[in-house]
Formats: sequence, structure tokens, C-alpha cells
Amino acid sequence: MASQPRNNTAGSPRLERLFGAVNIGSFRISAMIAGLTENGEMVVLGSGHRASKGIRRGYVTDMAAATYAVRDAIERAEKLAGTSVSSVWIGCSGAGLASHVVPVEIEIGGRRIEEEDVEQLLIAARGSVEPDGRTVLHAQPACYFLDGAEGIANPRGLHAERLGVDIHVMLADGAPMRNLTEAVQNAHLDVEAVVASPLATGHAVLSVEERDLGVAMVELGAQVTNVAIYSGGMLVGLVAIPRGSADITDAIASAFGIRRFQAERLKCRYGSAIASPADHGEKVPVNGPGDESAGPMARGADDKNRIPRADLIGVITGELDRLVGDIGRALESHGFTGRHARQIVLTGGGAELAGLADYAQSALGRPVRVGRSPQLRGLPEAHAVPGFATLAGLVLYAAEDPVDIRSVGSRFQTRFKVGGMAKLNRIWTAMREYF
Repeated sequence: MASQPRNNTAGSPRLERLFGAVNIGSFRISAMIAGLTENGEMVVLGSGHRASKGIRRGYVTDMAAATYAVRDAIERAEKLAGTSVSSVWIGCSGAGLASHVVPVEIEIGGRRIEEEDVEQLLIAARGSVEPDGRTVLHAQPACYFLDGAEGIANPRGLHAERLGVDIHVMLADGAPMRNLTEAVQNAHLDVEAVVASPLATGHAVLSVEERDLGVAMVELGAQVTNVAIYSGGMLVGLVAIPRGSADITDAIASAFGIRRFQAERLKCRYGSAIASPADHGEKVPVNGPGDESAGPMARGADDKNRIPRADLIGVITGELDRLVGDIGRALESHGFTGRHARQIVLTGGGAELAGLADYAQSALGRPVRVGRSPQLRGLPEAHAVPGFATLAGLVLYAAEDPVDIRSVGSRFQTRFKVGGMAKLNRIWTAMREYF
């Protein structure tokens, strides 16, 4: 997985495991090396990032450029960490991600549930996964149910007539996933696993209680916005919207006839999701200190190349109206309405826009907060922001290493009944064909 875990300083807890992570986004590619101490604490040893190249809306569009960007990001992290990694966990936000939950049941006959019964159930669940030609990223048991009881974390030792489990399945388009994996492998790294960013980010910004009670997590990426619905402790719905914060930047560049880097600076430094009367009297400079001659004069600017802040915010809110409209429809499509709709958590680089939580709360009619990276020891302040939440979530996800039904060993005869979506004679053929 990596080079040998190193000790930090004298008296520091010994590192027992080392994790490498690379989050491949459309705006930046970031990398992290972290270690798990003997007392279970995650410590960040080094992290780095660089501008994304060869990636568009989560898809690899230039293999050589993407590979170089991955190698550069991981080398920056390795330099700070003082150690190297040979394999990484990859975060992915595009490539046609889709999520659904499959319930599976077997007969127990009223006896006590043993470890073998749970294993039989998970083996049976393999046959219930129907990829329809797509790649299965995750197929994980979420929570168990027996007879009339639901939400059971560990059914072992209980008695039941029937034992069931909800399997969370995450799918992606096969060819884009192969391109993503190859871009990392070409950077001389082995791939531990490709992790859908809504799962990794959920580990970073959502509490266990939030995931159990029900929450909508909205990842505002540069070119993709993922709307993930959590309930009962698991991700139960996902909608990927091919629009993000970079579209706001492009709208600013187009509206004022300026370069993208100028538009990005305006958005980050002077932009807001909330307008105020004072904006009409304020002029903001298109260029930063030292680059006054860079780029063209903005459309509607004064002789000092300054534009009214009200005009800038008008462009931003116009794009936000469209994006939040898409988010609202995604929430409705998964039943996140009425009493079932509780809190919304915004995260991702786009969530760093000033006033966005208040804007979204007003537009969506639900409590909204901004989800940031967890306070991991050694995490730089610059990376403890929403835009790096997925990266931190990747190492937390890797440390947890959730059970995947495809890795469960089979020691038993398939003499059980699969409920719902599969037939007995498809269990082993599905395993051979898809896994």
C-alpha cells in the first residue's frame, strides 16, 4: 500500500497504517498522505494540490495531461510527508455516478442468527446487483432487518424467521472509470479503489446522527454538482448535475468580456450570493495588484477597469438561480420534501462563495449549513475548507474500509432464497460476468 509508516517525533504515537489519496476534480487535483496511529487517530503527514488538467466534468479528456497532474499532486504531498506511497484511493465525482439500494432476504426459520447466516446473506446479495453493463464501484451492506425490525447494525445472536439486508450499490460508466484508473496507474501508482466522492465526502462532513436521521448533501464542484440523500445511515439517492461553480466563473467572464482567471478572482474576492443596497455604490477592480495590465478592459468598467459590484453579484445570482433550481428538482425527485426533508449540507469548492448558505436556505426552504473538512491533526489550514472535504474523507473512508459483498468469501451451499431483484441461478453467473 505504501512505504513503511514512519514515526513522527519522539513521544508521538506510532503510525500503524499509511494511506494515500488522490481526489480528481475538474478544477483541482489534490493528494494526501495520512497515517493511522496505534490509538486510532488519523494524522495528516502531507497534502498538496495543483490545477486540474485533462479532466472535464469528471471525465478524463487528455490522458497525458491528467497523468501529469496526478503525479505532480502526489509528489507535492510526498515531499511534505517525507515519505512516499505506492498505491492510492481515488475520489471520483463524474463518470455517470448512480446509486440505488437493493433489499435482500433469506430464511432463518426462527433460530439464532450466526456468523454463517450473515455471510450467506451477503453472498446471496451478490446476485441481486444488476449493473446493466456498468461498473460497480461499491456494493456494501448498509443496515440489516429481521421480521418486523429495521435499522439493525449487528443481527448476530438474535432470533428471526427471516434475515434481510439493504445493499447500497454505486454504479459508474465503465469506460470513464477505466480512463480514470489508467491516468493514476500511468503515474506509477497502484489503485486501491475508486471511491464515489459522495461517499468519501459524507465521511468527512456528515455526523453519524445526520446520516441516520436524514440529510441532503450537496457537493458544489467546479463542473459537477452531486446531490446525495442520506437516510437510515446510508446513501439512498444520488443525482449528478453537470453544472458547477466554474459555470459561474464562465458567466462572469462572458458578461464582462474578461479572462477566466480574472473572473475567478472577482468571484472569490468580491462575489456573494446575497445582494445588498451598498453594492450599487461600490466599484471592484477586475485586476489584482501588480497585474493591472493583464487581460482586456471589462465591459461596462470605468477608466480604472473597475465594475459595479452590483453587476457582478447580479451575474452570480442569475447562475445560482439556475443551479439551485436544478438542485431543488433533484431533491424532489428523491422525495426530499415535506416532513422528510430536514437539513441540507453544502460542501465542495463552490460552497466557499460568501452568503451561499443563506441564499440556499431561502431558495430551498430548508436549514442549510456549510460542511468543511474535519479537524484532522496535521491538516493545513488552507485545506480545512469545503473544497478539500472529499480528500480528507478519502483517507477516513480508507481507514474504515467498509465491507463490500464482492469480497465476502463463500464456504456454503447456495440453498437460500433471494428476495426481490434476483434469482438463485443468477448468483454465480452474475459474479463471473460482472465482478
